[in-house]
Amino acid sequence: MKFFYTILCLLLVTTHLHAEAVTTTGSAISVTANTGVDPAPGSRQLVQEHFRTITRNANASNHPGFIVENKQESLLKEQEQVSNQRAPLWKPAVEVAAINLLFMGYNRYVAKADYAYVNFDTWKHNLSSEPEWDTDEFGINFIGHPYQGTLYFNTARSHGYTYWQSLPFAVAGSLTWEYFGENTLPSYNDMIYTPLNGAALGEILHRLSSNILDDRTRGRERTIREVAAGIVNPVRGLNRLLQGQTFRVTDEDLYENEPLNLTVFAGLHRLNTEENDVFGKGKSNSMLSLQLDYGRPFEPVKRQPFDFFRFRAEFSSGKADTIASRINNVTGYGILAGRNMQLGRLSLLTGAFQYYDYWNTRNFELGALGFGGGVFSMLELGNRVNLFTNAHLGIIPLAGNSTRSAPDVSGFRNYTFNTGLQGKIESTLALSDHATIAFVYYHFWLNTFDGIKGNNSIGIVRPRATVQLYKNLSLGYEHFGYATNRRLAAYPNQKSVVTEQKIFLQLFLEAPQRSGGYH
Repeated sequence: MKFFYTILCLLLVTTHLHAEAVTTTGSAISVTANTGVDPAPGSRQLVQEHFRTITRNANASNHPGFIVENKQESLLKEQEQVSNQRAPLWKPAVEVAAINLLFMGYNRYVAKADYAYVNFDTWKHNLSSEPEWDTDEFGINFIGHPYQGTLYFNTARSHGYTYWQSLPFAVAGSLTWEYFGENTLPSYNDMIYTPLNGAALGEILHRLSSNILDDRTRGRERTIREVAAGIVNPVRGLNRLLQGQTFRVTDEDLYENEPLNLTVFAGLHRLNTEENDVFGKGKSNSMLSLQLDYGRPFEPVKRQPFDFFRFRAEFSSGKADTIASRINNVTGYGILAGRNMQLGRLSLLTGAFQYYDYWNTRNFELGALGFGGGVFSMLELGNRVNLFTNAHLGIIPLAGNSTRSAPDVSGFRNYTFNTGLQGKIESTLALSDHATIAFVYYHFWLNTFDGIKGNNSIGIVRPRATVQLYKNLSLGYEHFGYATNRRLAAYPNQKSVVTEQKIFLQLFLEAPQRSGGYH
């Protein structure tokens, strides 16, 4: 668990530094809200005050605070364009090629992997052959490759390109790697999963590094910020060094920064050994979970990709030999486009979202790329009592799903490739800062197109309750239920329900928005 505690310490340090740099401004309204499972205790008062203001004004866009803030945004965006102008196309293109060469050199001369020995003959064979659905390990395909995609994406993003302008570089990096980086056949799944989820995760890392960076700082604080941002986003860290920005000092905050909340969960994870037994015999492991909530979902702003997102990763200890096998799940969503509305006490955000799901349970393994529509709402029920709800329905163009006890027809892979649909709902009743009651349900409908023929219905339910102990520290309990129904063409149908419980301490850390940051 040392790796996870290192990441936790890094996030805690950067959140503290971010909070230190905050100053308040009377002319601009900044609102943060945790809108999924755990609304942020420190932000609920701001949310309520903000929406009382909106209710009193028939047209929120005419509120002086929004007018002043928009003028500041325009000025700061001009400053950002001057200080971080978009580089010529050849610069990110060269970096994409350099990343692939670096991976190729490591795989061949350090790891000495069989697939790394490439030459003109292997390139010719790959170019003249039809791609395949590969047999890589599940964690490599659904965790490792998306991270590789972030590196391609951020070659352009750190050179001043927008999200949509950076996406083609992730596609190009993946394609060139598939055809020239290995002597195995190019794989369809990598050419889809690497760039699309790589762009999503890459934008998340770009925005997190922007919240860490502050060119107004000097000395020890500046060093910590630059190192932390470089760890979060290595490509950006390197480009800042090459561009001379690492040691640049300015009087203005030049980087995008939205409100960022970090919630840390630590406790015990109990795994029931008997199927279909809600509270059966089992064993307990230590667990650690990190949740990032970024952006202002209920403030009327012009939406940009991933200016609002949630990212959560859960880990547990055990006898596992690899980091990937200790990951319980990694989930997240980010807005691609959206619109805000206000209906009395009901605040709404509707939009198009991208979803990422990785689940490693005793019942199944699931990795899914999704796109769909979502609705976020906040209903003010009383004095400091709010109901937060979000619901989603989306398509899954590509997913991987474990085969459980039935062998895969490939003979090497223990999972199938699928397309399908997904539905998600998260609802939380926040009783002031004292307690929360939450209900979360995800459902995936998957149809296999490569592997054992059939389809699979997966349901994940996770009710949760927390009680405040002291300020931002709470005690929580969460119950997990994993239900699968595999309907297979050549094998008996398989139904299974597995349950788990988690009891934990929850620490909420809110990093307010820095003065001067644009949106």
